[in-house]
Amino acid sequence: MTAVTQLKLHHLALTVTDLESSVQWYGEVFGVHPVIDVPHPGGVGRILADADHQLMIALHRHETNDGALSDETVTGLDHAGFAVGSRADLEQWQDHLEAHGVIRAGTADKPLTQSPIADEPYASVLVFRDQDNIQLELFAPAAH
Repeated sequence: MTAVTQLKLHHLALTVTDLESSVQWYGEVFGVHPVIDVPHPGGVGRILADADHQLMIALHRHETNDGALSDETVTGLDHAGFAVGSRADLEQWQDHLEAHGVIRAGTADKPLTQSPIADEPYASVLVFRDQDNIQLELFAPAAH
């Protein structure tokens, strides 16, 4: 069998209902900024990146989008997970998210909500949702 190079994630692409609002929110929350617009049939993708292009998020607007909220129980994206260094980082993210309109709740089951940090055997996890109800998660190494 031929060996291939190990892959790393290049970008995360998400379809959103309001491109400008999502660009602002993702920019504020993740520290990414617009780099380029990439037109495609029926819409446009706006590429956002951090300063060293280690985190790139493509937000897509499609003219045929019916405005329905995201739902991980149907075929497609379930969620996107990001790594942080420690549980203390998750606690800082809770405050950061709240400062950007993501309210603390018992569960992250509605747009712009965040769950309490869950300390699982495999990691400490903070779950939150964007304005389109797309589930996003932050993972810190489990304390053993």
